[in-house]
Amino acid sequence: MAGVAHYDVLIIGGGAGGLAVASALKQARPQLRTAVVEPKTTHDYQPGWTLVGGGVMPIEKTRRPMADFMPTTWVQDAVAEFQPDSSEVLLTSGARLSYDQLVVAAGLQLDWQRIEGLQDALGHDGVTSNYRGDLAPYTWQCVQNFSGGRALFTQPAMPIKCAGAPQKVLYLAADAWRRRGVAADLHFFNHGGAMFGVPLYAKALDRVMAGYGATPHFGHNLVAVDGARREATFERTDGSGRVTERYDFLHVTPPQSAPDFIKSSPLADAAGWVEVDRNSLRHVRYDNVFAIGDCAGTPNAKTAAAIRKQFPVLVANLLAARDGRPVNGGYDGYGGCPLTVERGKVLLAEFCYDGKVVSTLPLDPTRPRRLYWWMKTALFPWMYWHIILRGRDWKRPAHIPYGG
Repeated sequence: MAGVAHYDVLIIGGGAGGLAVASALKQARPQLRTAVVEPKTTHDYQPGWTLVGGGVMPIEKTRRPMADFMPTTWVQDAVAEFQPDSSEVLLTSGARLSYDQLVVAAGLQLDWQRIEGLQDALGHDGVTSNYRGDLAPYTWQCVQNFSGGRALFTQPAMPIKCAGAPQKVLYLAADAWRRRGVAADLHFFNHGGAMFGVPLYAKALDRVMAGYGATPHFGHNLVAVDGARREATFERTDGSGRVTERYDFLHVTPPQSAPDFIKSSPLADAAGWVEVDRNSLRHVRYDNVFAIGDCAGTPNAKTAAAIRKQFPVLVANLLAARDGRPVNGGYDGYGGCPLTVERGKVLLAEFCYDGKVVSTLPLDPTRPRRLYWWMKTALFPWMYWHIILRGRDWKRPAHIPYGG
């Protein structure tokens, strides 16, 4: 096709999932012609933004040049439209790319505009969010400047990336204020009905909340922010109307959804995510399409820990399909959430599909530990930059290829 660049494997997105797949494919089949479509010039370690907001990690340590981790052809553009029936992608520049196989690793989008007044309020007068890297330092500034009063923290309807992050910021802020002797009236407004989706961890986090004297408000969804009046309005999910709360500090977790260019495409399921088999990560209607990470319509936690387990499965299945071999399952829904319950201690929640509790280490999973703090602040960032983004599967010996 004249004027249309063709790739054996085209990867959409230069986040953790996209770079992990691209790097693993380069190791497994260096002869394949692959490319990553990604408009951004920097790569963010988003799990670190909670630590930035807690005064533990400088923002500079969470951001590196995309070029340092790009293992293949980099198409610095964005997707406008998927055309899977012709195995093509239309880019915002007007260019077209064709492919034999497609991997969608486009992440999700933050729908700030769905909360009235929020975008005007963010970044001043105590309104912040660790879900934006540029605002995470402001979170810590607000925590430091807080001299007492009402502190509100919100969590929208699931799914969201890192479901523990909305409460991690509460714990780090509360711990900082307690150490300084600052009186804080803490409130957590959650669209859901529990502190965590897995009951075992929810009970443990109920105890953490009680320890800080924090009040949970379940079934509350943030719908409006009035920055001038310092008021946040919530809609009760039981249909009983709205309630407006005054605040001195407000941390907002925005509603989240699949990127618009996925929602409007033939690849989407009814909720807008890429419709893939939850175990093989292969599209249920287009055999040459796979998805990984936040954009995939799989019922697992949207975390970097999930991508660490997903990318080896996806790469093995993609190559199996390419070779005409059977495509198997392999991904069990693993997700991990290191919940920073105070400065120096983390509760490490690990689980698979259907809320099955698993533990990498033979320790009580409901007990916060200093060991996990070291893992969260030192080991996991190192693993992210040097293991995940490099497409290395530590459970697969180097001499055993992905291709079987």
